[in-house]
Amino acid sequence: MAEYADPENTLVIETTQGEVVIAMRPDLAPNHVEHIKKLVREGFYDGIVFHRVIEGFMAQTGCPDGRGTGGSKYPNLKQEFNDEPHVRGTASMARAQSPDSANSQFFICFGDTPFLNKQYTVWGQVIEGMDNVDKIKRGEPVSNPDKMVSVKVAADIAA
Repeated sequence: MAEYADPENTLVIETTQGEVVIAMRPDLAPNHVEHIKKLVREGFYDGIVFHRVIEGFMAQTGCPDGRGTGGSKYPNLKQEFNDEPHVRGTASMARAQSPDSANSQFFICFGDTPFLNKQYTVWGQVIEGMDNVDKIKRGEPVSNPDKMVSVKVAADIAA
C-alpha cells in the first residue's frame, strides 16, 4: 500500500479506468468530509457510475440510481462554500438549486472552472490518478458509463 500524509483523510477510488487518489480537506469542509467518509465506510459508493461527464468541465458521480437525481439515506448537507478555487483535479459537491442540497454526489474538475468558485463546496483534490479521470467516458447521460468499482479511506486499507 502507498503511504499518504494523512491516511484518515485520503480517498482511494478504484475506477474502471484505474486508481484515483483524493486528499480530503476537512479544514475546508469538515461536515462534507465526515459525511463522505461515513458513506465510503458503508460501501455506498462501490459500483456507482460516473453519470454526467462533460468534456473540459467535470466528471460527476455519487448518484445511487445512476441518473443524477438520487442521494444517500442521510439528510442533505448545509453548504460549506470556501475560498478554495475550482481547478484541475478539484473534488467538489454536486447539488440542486438550493445551496444546502448536497448529499452524496460529487464531481472532479477536468480544468479550471472559476465560475463555480464559492458556489459549490470544495472538499478535496486529486493527488494521484488524474490521468485516469481524464479517461472516463463522456456523456450526459453517459452510454455504458465508467464506475467507481471500490472506494476506501486509505486508513482502512490493510498494509
